Amino acid sequence: MDRRAFLATVGGSTVALAGCLGAGGPTDSDDHDIGMSSSAFKPDSFAVAPGTTVVWRNTSSHAHTVTAYESGIPDEADFFASGGFSSSEAAREGWQSGTQGSIHGGETFENEFTVPGTYNYFCIPHEPNGMTGVIEVTQDATRTPEGGRVTVTNATTAKNASSESATEGDGE
Repeated sequence: MDRRAFLATVGGSTVALAGCLGAGGPTDSDDHDIGMSSSAFKPDSFAVAPGTTVVWRNTSSHAHTVTAYESGIPDEADFFASGGFSSSEAAREGWQSGTQGSIHGGETFENEFTVPGTYNYFCIPHEPNGMTGVIEVTQDATRTPEGGRVTVTNATTAKNASSESATEGDGE
């Protein structure tokens, strides 16, 4: 067999195999914090430090929303909803009048959390199925705005990990 023909055959097989394995696809977890399956946020609870932007990615083929419960966020916090609505009621009306605020498969929504506290949110069309989530904004979080994702077992470990990543990032 000619070398070029062999490489063309092997190269094509490798690319096809990589596609079957899902390598490099839009659902890689490195590009989002919270995924959306057919009727669940994954994970359904997530902790971040103040100032962190959380990214949701629709990893399913169903349209979803990310909508805060107005009574389920800190008083000082800004309301958030995919579609940019100013209230849960407006988001629900937008969804019902033409699926406004939809996040389709592969699309993302993000929100920055600056005020410490608990943020409860839901997916409008899948709320009856229990598609709800919680963001906890605390200094003892598992993810910080500066250091990226940090795996912790307790608050002391989180503080040490944040200090170490800040020191390593100085370049000295």
